[in-house]
Amino acid sequence: MASIVPPGRLVYGMQLQVQAQSRTFAEPWELDAGRDELAAIARKADETGFFYVAVCDHVAIPKPLDEHMRTTWYETVATLGWLAGITSHVRLLSHVLVAAYRHPLVTAKAFMTLDELSAGRAILGVGTGHVEGEFGLMGLDFSTRGAVSDAAIDVVRAAFASEYPVVGDIHDAGMAPRPRQSPLPIWVGGSSKAALRRAAERGDGWLPQGTPRAELPASIEYLLEHRKSTLGDEPIDIGTITETLYVGAPDWDVGPRTLSGSAEHLAERLREFGAMGVNHLQVRFRNRSLAELLDQMDAFAAGVAPLLNA
Repeated sequence: MASIVPPGRLVYGMQLQVQAQSRTFAEPWELDAGRDELAAIARKADETGFFYVAVCDHVAIPKPLDEHMRTTWYETVATLGWLAGITSHVRLLSHVLVAAYRHPLVTAKAFMTLDELSAGRAILGVGTGHVEGEFGLMGLDFSTRGAVSDAAIDVVRAAFASEYPVVGDIHDAGMAPRPRQSPLPIWVGGSSKAALRRAAERGDGWLPQGTPRAELPASIEYLLEHRKSTLGDEPIDIGTITETLYVGAPDWDVGPRTLSGSAEHLAERLREFGAMGVNHLQVRFRNRSLAELLDQMDAFAAGVAPLLNA
């Protein structure tokens, strides 16, 4: 187990726009966007000090969920591999890979390869999944996804640690290339009590899935208590998804759930998460175009980011 966030620092990353287009969060302009826009966002994150960029994981969205979730969800590992080739510094996170959709040796192989090709920038974010119909399309049992995820993490971690992993029925078979990182970090996603226990027992980090600000302290307390009881003083990186942000005074309706205002105001609100025990923030910006998104990323990096650790 290992922490990858520098001690005492509050870092920030983002789940990339364009690669996932649910009505919950996608902006209208993304419907006509593709690889060029995605590349521009990733390169901007790489240039402006983002700790990670993240890609989601869905295979096929069953009706009627497609009406809201839509069907554009870029394949996770393929996209992260492509991003590795067009960036140099930013870490590459799956947020989150659904453990049950792949044999754990396939997951381990993919992320070990990604880590080598990216010169040690991969983070495996893993979760149980939530779309029951998607499990059914692939002939998988939705009801056992928690136990399957636990077992998968154990296999993946063993493969990350040894060229010839020994776990369960797996032995006498080698896996290379080896990851650059030792260990390659595994961040566990989810906000349920079961997910918190999974992160505490098996994760190098925790990725909440929409835990409200008001509920976050209690979740962190539960996580850390369970961590202490199972792994003692092993460190763990703790994240949150912030409210949607707009840097500056918007001249358009950014919606009631958006934090907007000066860099100082936004930094103050984001530092509140640090006081709760969070050390990595996932941010998203309201925007009406690619150009406005890139401007927002620049404004955040220039104005807000230097104040996060002031």
